[in-house]
Amino acid sequence: MSELEEMMSANVVTITEETTIPEAIALLVKHNITGLPVVDKTMKLIGIISEKDILKIAYSFQTKKYDSSNPANTIQSVMSTDIVSFDINDRISDICKCLMESEFRRVPILKDGRVVGIVSRKDLLEILPVTTTSDTMCRRV
Repeated sequence: MSELEEMMSANVVTITEETTIPEAIALLVKHNITGLPVVDKTMKLIGIISEKDILKIAYSFQTKKYDSSNPANTIQSVMSTDIVSFDINDRISDICKCLMESEFRRVPILKDGRVVGIVSRKDLLEILPVTTTSDTMCRRV
């Protein structure tokens, strides 16, 4: 097992485009997570929804601008499709750099295009920078 496989969260909670917004909110709260990969029936990544996306919907709901019968108010309509993901064989240092330099809090890990894990900033808290070379930028504590 690679270091990335050991570090990533492998029990990924995912949703589909058919998942309702209330169901997505319930999953975020139940699992104490901040985002959900959106997958098709074969677990291929098609989008991601974050707590920020959900908060936008929640705000609309609170201000009575949300209409659950409107087909535009679906996971598909609020998910991000411009996704940054990494392959199971990518280097942890590349993932570390991405999460340090971007607004992303988590990135999906794929194997053959299918979601097999998630690496979050929280996961990287167990990794210390030890040198500035790209191959050893981060290592497990």
